[in-house]
Amino acid sequence: MREMAKGSNVGLAALSDDTGSVVVSLRWSSAAGDGDADVSVLLLDGNGKVRSDADFFFYNNPAAADGSVQLLGKTPTDSGSEDRISLDLTAVSQDVDRIVVAASQYGGSCFGELDDLRVTLADGSGEALLGFSITDAGVESAFIFGELYRRGEEWKFRAIGQGYETGLAGLATDFGIDIDDGSEDDAVAAAAVEQAPKADEGRPPAVLPSAVIPAQAVGEAQPVVVEPTTRRARGPRTAKKKVTLPKVARKSLAENDSWKPARLFPAPSLKSDKERELRATSVLLSVMAEVPELGRRLTAAFGAPAGRMQTFTEVTLPHGDTPKRPDGVIRVERAGKLWTALVETKTNGNPLKQDQVQNYMDIAARRGYEAVITLSNDVALEGSPLVDVRTDGRRKHKVALWHLSWAEVAHQAQMLIRHEGVGNAAHAWLLQELLHYLQHENSGCHGFQNMGPAWVPVRNGIDTETLCQGDLRAVEVVESWERLIRQVCLRLGGELGQKALPVQRAKRGSDPHSRRAVLADRLCDEGRLTAELRIDGTPGVLGITADLRTARLRTSIEIQAPEGSYPLTSAKRLLRLLAEAPADLHVETLVEGGSGPRGTLERLRPEPADMLPKDGARMTGFRLSLFKGMGATRGSAESGFIRSVDESVDRFYASVVAQLTQLERRSGSRSQATEPAAAR
Repeated sequence: MREMAKGSNVGLAALSDDTGSVVVSLRWSSAAGDGDADVSVLLLDGNGKVRSDADFFFYNNPAAADGSVQLLGKTPTDSGSEDRISLDLTAVSQDVDRIVVAASQYGGSCFGELDDLRVTLADGSGEALLGFSITDAGVESAFIFGELYRRGEEWKFRAIGQGYETGLAGLATDFGIDIDDGSEDDAVAAAAVEQAPKADEGRPPAVLPSAVIPAQAVGEAQPVVVEPTTRRARGPRTAKKKVTLPKVARKSLAENDSWKPARLFPAPSLKSDKERELRATSVLLSVMAEVPELGRRLTAAFGAPAGRMQTFTEVTLPHGDTPKRPDGVIRVERAGKLWTALVETKTNGNPLKQDQVQNYMDIAARRGYEAVITLSNDVALEGSPLVDVRTDGRRKHKVALWHLSWAEVAHQAQMLIRHEGVGNAAHAWLLQELLHYLQHENSGCHGFQNMGPAWVPVRNGIDTETLCQGDLRAVEVVESWERLIRQVCLRLGGELGQKALPVQRAKRGSDPHSRRAVLADRLCDEGRLTAELRIDGTPGVLGITADLRTARLRTSIEIQAPEGSYPLTSAKRLLRLLAEAPADLHVETLVEGGSGPRGTLERLRPEPADMLPKDGARMTGFRLSLFKGMGATRGSAESGFIRSVDESVDRFYASVVAQLTQLERRSGSRSQATEPAAAR
């Protein structure tokens, strides 16, 4: 990989033969675990300006209609997060001269608070071609990391590293984006929250983004034209975008509950793992081919171009004396060129087999295919591959090995039909049927469901105090816990339409193996597994603790006390915000250097003064917690540990976090509405 210096440039053709589609990755880390930024992409003409507001891509406008740009979302890294952007350079219009890749922060944050600011660019096979690290960030709240630009028929990359103290608005204005006052937009967003449909029982209520407004049933809906806006007080105005919303449940015409609706993809009749694999592969690949939004979203991350997609199952390919039959094949055609990926599927928690994947990698290399995609219930981790394969360095043609979990598929389907919208009602219905199939108990596509063979021995060792530091089984449990937390983030993000990521508080420069070894030793000593989730738009970081000694789960969040307010006023305000919270919610007052009084909400409601520190210590905030007993099995039974974690997070978010978020948002909207216009 070529390391770039600030201001330097390089032609992509000199680095790889496979640069028709590239993936640009922006990453950063934070020792405190609370730093974040949003990526954006601008397409510029020969004058250095956008052709229209539609050339600006960000969280509310994540993809170009021609597939040339697609924001792939955030991925957790060992010590922070990474945003990936798929750029199909063959699809970029000829009147686009430059592609600017930037990121911005908000809420008074600046890039100097983040570590390891870095941009990398990978070719279609996933091989990193170049990297550029920014080391001089300071008070800037927006940054241009780099740009791709044309020189004749060639694309080149320039490392820029230019910051803006005026944030995203200042950056966008420089490139010709119209800036619109956000007060009216905030009112639209608040109205969308007020009209949001009720959540399913046992699930968190959906907090809809500003670009989504509830509509009628899909069978009767007309395309709804909305204008996506930024979530900040002021922000760029993008082009209008049609959104067809998913079907709203209507009263059933069945005589009784025994009448089951007909499904496009039935699952109850599946008997064997082979049947589940065949059905799941065929269902997914067929929907990918028919719903361009889903097909493009799932394959763009793997370097596929934007083009006409066809999918196939049970294809026989020659391989020595015995032909091989991968579960599926994906082909994308663009400008007369084909991109091909072989698909190997596992369901019901079955592990991927190294020899199978190796055979498909060898076949793909010989036939000139671009990728092999593995699909299973497992979630891939950085530094911990699900299957090891050999690569023949003598072959000029490179084959990329990618992994996709069923949880990621469900996440993307949820994001499209519940939050971002698709092209028409038929596509929305297909995605709903796909999601229903994936969530059916008999499909085998439920995501990560088993804590692994080390789970029971480690729990027993903690119970008997015989588990010692350095035990490799503890490392396996830590890896399983990390997979579970990432799956929880995928599920929450899909249901809420918000970014949800695990927080990593790792030392700068530490590798995943050493970090997990430290966590495993801590598990042996303390008997606890801990994790933190950052959910966009919430007032704090959601903490999860699984105490294996007491068999209890704790979900919690810390809320800062308002600056300059009296302690009793802060306590009363918190109790008002928690008016609908469960009575068994534990409230702990935080003071400088430690913690103060604590009690259940039921006890504290009549006496808010009991929350005040008795020794005069300065109150800094509150910690809110709910406790739940955790299941003893690996996760396949009703009382399973994984199910317990899901239920704990769901209950805490729905009954505590969502209420705090919505009430604070409404309170903020009211205060802004009463604020003089000149002050705004």
